[in-house]
Amino acid sequence: MTDPGTTSRENVLVLYTELAPYVLACLTALTEFYEVDVHLVHWPVNKEAPFDLEFAPGIIAYDRTQLDDEALLQLARRLSPCLVLASGWVDKGYLKACRALRKKGVNTVMSFDTAWRGDLKQWANAALARFWIRRTFSHAWVTGGPQVKYARRLGFTEDRIRTGFYSADTPKWLAIGRRLLDARSEHWPHRFLCVARYIPAKGLQLLCDAFAELCEEKAVLDWELWIVGTGELFDQITNSPTGKHPRIKHLGFKQAHEMESVLEQCGAFVLPSDYEPWGVVVHEMACAGLPLILSTAVGAEERFLEEGVNGHLFWAGDKETLKEALRDILLSNDSKLFLRGRVGMDTASDWSPEEWARTANELSEAK
Repeated sequence: MTDPGTTSRENVLVLYTELAPYVLACLTALTEFYEVDVHLVHWPVNKEAPFDLEFAPGIIAYDRTQLDDEALLQLARRLSPCLVLASGWVDKGYLKACRALRKKGVNTVMSFDTAWRGDLKQWANAALARFWIRRTFSHAWVTGGPQVKYARRLGFTEDRIRTGFYSADTPKWLAIGRRLLDARSEHWPHRFLCVARYIPAKGLQLLCDAFAELCEEKAVLDWELWIVGTGELFDQITNSPTGKHPRIKHLGFKQAHEMESVLEQCGAFVLPSDYEPWGVVVHEMACAGLPLILSTAVGAEERFLEEGVNGHLFWAGDKETLKEALRDILLSNDSKLFLRGRVGMDTASDWSPEEWARTANELSEAK
């Protein structure tokens, strides 16, 4: 890519699936620090996460539904990008465009957050990959350790794999966290917060059941549980016996700019997922200074959770270990919660959109 401070701008082609504000924060950093134009082809916004998205001046967006495979291929060739970033391998049109540009010597990067589980489907993918991966992608950019294992199985050598593909909008969330910590030095809000879609993989019914049981055991003192999100199970969970508990509030979907007022009233974050390959929300909540309770299925714990320091892990799907983790927060005094939040912020500050952009730049120049 062009070095910062020069005037000519190159093109980066990004072939993405479902967008979120944190993705745009990373792409914006790329346009600002390396003076490139990002041409972003994306799928429609997920109806269960209907974010209002703002595109920075250096980002030119294209609706994938308005581009058939041939039009996409023509766009890719016309742009002659210095780098291509593509989401996974589910969109066959994206693969065709990557294959065409790879033939021209362009570095084409496959990004994904799927962890290696070693099931039959993944072994089949690994076996088939040798027929198409090398002629389609030059590198893999994944989220963490379990994803690195998958990338290796797909045929990428160690020098062609990068980690850290997801980043929160770190400056924004750290600013919120610093302000909240200043306000919480004397009193910590006694509310658990969960931000997740109401779908089976997120474990929200388990969370409601566990918290309601703690209420019945008179263990929650003055604490509440607030859940932000929407999804196919919203009515089912909110109308369940434990979902209707008076100490549990279902706030529905919130736009990113609405979350600060919610965070002002919450003092710990819980993500009880049965399946969560990464979870950028963990990075965001750590930046915001909230102690964390995460299931063992949450991939982001490897980077943002220090067990017993800024939070706890519990076994995915296990109500008793979830209750133990919740109980530990309930029994912590406000000064201990403050220290946990501050440690989490320090850990979360190590990765940012600027670091993400630096990695993208390195990939554009990698041999």
